[in-house]
Amino acid sequence: MIRDTIKAAQISAMKAGEKDRLAAVRLILAKIKDRDIELRTASQQPDDDALVVEVLQKMVKQRRESIALYEQGGRTELAAVEAAELAVIEEFLPAQMTEAETSAAIEAIKAELGASTVKDMGRVMATLKERHGPQLDMSKASGLVKAALG
Repeated sequence: MIRDTIKAAQISAMKAGEKDRLAAVRLILAKIKDRDIELRTASQQPDDDALVVEVLQKMVKQRRESIALYEQGGRTELAAVEAAELAVIEEFLPAQMTEAETSAAIEAIKAELGASTVKDMGRVMATLKERHGPQLDMSKASGLVKAALG
């Protein structure tokens, strides 16, 4: 389970005295705990790894947006801090599919569903997310699906 890996990383970062890494790992654990609290009242609990991956993907997206904004504003030192956090967060995510693998998966789903126009994009995206969600950046996949159906 990814959650156990993150907790183990927290302990090893403490023992090694890696303050920046420890701070990033604690931030990840705090976000996961927040999500756990949100889901206490939910009628249906998602798979634990799926929940952790969802939280990590959200954090990665936030870091990338922050880095872009900091670089536009000329704040390279803040962008570097965000990039360091991003590297730690990405360590815990499952391996991401390459663009070629994503395109191949899209083509397979497109053929399977008989999708041919942009009107079918919702069905293709839903199937893609269901099958490959944790290994994909859905915003990039969206552009590839649109190109494949366009």
